[in-house]
Amino acid sequence: MSTAREFLDSVNKRYAELHHTYEELFWVTYMGDQKKAMQRDRAQTELDSFRSNRTLRSEAVALMTKAPAILKPRLQTWIDFFGQYQLTPAAAILKEKIDALETVIEQKRASRSEGYEDPATGAFVPASIIKMRTMMKTHSEEAVRQACFVAREELALDCLDEYVELVTLRNEFARALGYDDFYDYKLRRVDTMSKAELFALFDPIEAKATDSFTTVRALAKKSPGLRQPWNFMHQMVGDFTAAEDQYFQFDQALLRWGRSFAALGVDFKGGTLQLDLIERAGKYNNGFCHWPTLVRLESGKRLPGAANFTCNVVPGQIGSGEIGYNTLFHEGGHAAHLLNSEQKDVFLNHEYAPMTAAWAETHSMFMDTMFDSIEWKQRYAKNVAGQSYPVSLFQDKEEKINVLRPRGILSIIFIAQFERTVYELRKPTRSQITKIAKAMHRRFFDEATDSLLALNTPHIYSWESACAYHGYGLAEIAVAQWREYFFKKYGYIVDNPKVVKEIQVTWQWGGQKSFLDAIKSATGQKLSSAALIRENMATPKQVMQTAHVRLTRMESVKPFTKPVDLNATISLVHGKKEITNNKNGFEAMSTAYAKFVIKLSPPPK
Repeated sequence: MSTAREFLDSVNKRYAELHHTYEELFWVTYMGDQKKAMQRDRAQTELDSFRSNRTLRSEAVALMTKAPAILKPRLQTWIDFFGQYQLTPAAAILKEKIDALETVIEQKRASRSEGYEDPATGAFVPASIIKMRTMMKTHSEEAVRQACFVAREELALDCLDEYVELVTLRNEFARALGYDDFYDYKLRRVDTMSKAELFALFDPIEAKATDSFTTVRALAKKSPGLRQPWNFMHQMVGDFTAAEDQYFQFDQALLRWGRSFAALGVDFKGGTLQLDLIERAGKYNNGFCHWPTLVRLESGKRLPGAANFTCNVVPGQIGSGEIGYNTLFHEGGHAAHLLNSEQKDVFLNHEYAPMTAAWAETHSMFMDTMFDSIEWKQRYAKNVAGQSYPVSLFQDKEEKINVLRPRGILSIIFIAQFERTVYELRKPTRSQITKIAKAMHRRFFDEATDSLLALNTPHIYSWESACAYHGYGLAEIAVAQWREYFFKKYGYIVDNPKVVKEIQVTWQWGGQKSFLDAIKSATGQKLSSAALIRENMATPKQVMQTAHVRLTRMESVKPFTKPVDLNATISLVHGKKEITNNKNGFEAMSTAYAKFVIKLSPPPK
């Protein structure tokens, strides 16, 4: 038998290798090259086999008796890790079937024809499902918006038969391990929570948030068609999306993000970043960040990790640029989190269990919430004439769409309740699932026409993100609590390195702490929905009073003017082609990428 140190060196090295192989193939296939999908599935099976290895777990248990005291806590984390992934032979067979079916769904969604029928000519207009979502918010013609809605509803049914089978297999898998269903399995295994505990946090938020429906119904009496799903966001925020677009040119996003992160003191610890941000056919239609190379120790030396992140900006499309900005902050927050991890055992330095989606999303959502603030917009968002995003626009928007404040958290609880209900079916069918999707849409959005929106959510088809959407909701609660803590302590967050200095301490924990323990350690308080409820229920007057206080505090904070150095090797790619990198500096990279984005943008009308 090996010594404890030899065992730890061996399992860390092997796990890092298996993880890297899988993640490299994951990135290639999710970026649109499906030729390596079978290789990725085999790599996934190998990774699963290692995680659930009973022999290695038994060896770690045996080593505990003779191991030096300093190594026993690390051995215990490996015992717990292997225990968390233990599978019965029947469950292991089911997992392989599930992986294969998920690949079928992924390939079908990646290769399908997406677009809508032109209401004027009847001709098919190619448009991605993401582009059509944005068009429903920004297009001036109701008939076109409705055509996009109809097309998206049809796309929602594309993989329904496969989804029914997927739910059935996942439930069989969970029951083979002694759980009630797959949602129960994910919650207890990853989040160490029960459904009762989770929804006890969500239910009072939902009860408060749905009060806004009464206000919307009153508005609809004055605006016919407001509550139709293809009209609602257009009538509520469409004009603002168009008005704001000039301040969020995507060709400037990279530089503004870099300066903002540098002003905060974000340090990627010598890591490598690869960013693929532009939409193209076959590419996965949702943003994400993964870490192909994990932070690890080798001969006592810390080796930096690597992160890949992506989104689907449509250059030149109104509203799409802001989505790109949000990705840089959100996925950039994810990248910073785990590239700063300092754990000696590699499985604590990645996004998979024992890391919870809730704790991971707390870091990314903290960053994108900062981007969404009036303080950030006033300082960084400028139009081509150099004029800053006006406070008056922020106020006009707040006064009109304050009623939408709770919609963000409702859209998260919506998916959580949809999946919970679906997996509680004893024998799911097409009819039952579509009925549930429509009923949940009615419950959480109160629109005049039911929608299959839940079935267009890519998270529900992937093992890691299925039955984990509640993590965004828990993170919303945590972010509101953390922001409240920082504002009370420092008075401002944007461009405040003291804030990130505190956050960097929590980044070092990786997946070492549970979500609830991490939040208490970070804020000094147990997790509470109180701050989020206060935030969601704030009136326009209260929001503006807070905004003016925060803007006043920012007046004495000097803008960041130094060259951007995030301590990272960064490359911007489009599929397999590298567009530019930061070998000659962040600013030079940003200029080169701006030219690439402008070249892809359609000429102004």
